[in-house]
Amino acid sequence: MRIAVSGSTGLVGSALCEALAEQGRDTRPIVRRSSGESNEILWDTASQTFDADALAECDAVVHLAGENIMGRWSDEKRQRIRDSRVKGSRALAQALASLESGPRTLIVASATGYYGFGGDALRTEDDPPGDGFLAEVCQEWEAAADPARVFKLEHT
Repeated sequence: MRIAVSGSTGLVGSALCEALAEQGRDTRPIVRRSSGESNEILWDTASQTFDADALAECDAVVHLAGENIMGRWSDEKRQRIRDSRVKGSRALAQALASLESGPRTLIVASATGYYGFGGDALRTEDDPPGDGFLAEVCQEWEAAADPARVFKLEHT
């Protein structure tokens, strides 16, 4: 199985790639800047385009990329957090939806921020979204993947 992973150098992405490699999976990092490795899939974030031919060779895509949320949340930082997740997810979902063949699975990992900051309460998938900036971003982030979801429903 060939799996493309965005955010492959981040905390979660690097651990995921390592675990997949240990299972014998072929991982293809989605990168903004090539390091010269032949297995990379290029993502031009300025134009929000991907190497469609390379994506088409994959069985699944895991999308983890996004601006680090650590640091002071100035207006500019908040915009980078939102844009990196929403615009990136939408562009990837649209790229996948445009393919005639290729990945049939897209995993977009948002965050527990979806539930807001409600103390120590146990949350489940059935709980509604919380309030605040991260909850709003997570809702937009997940909705941005809809082009891939709609395509899959129409073509399966």
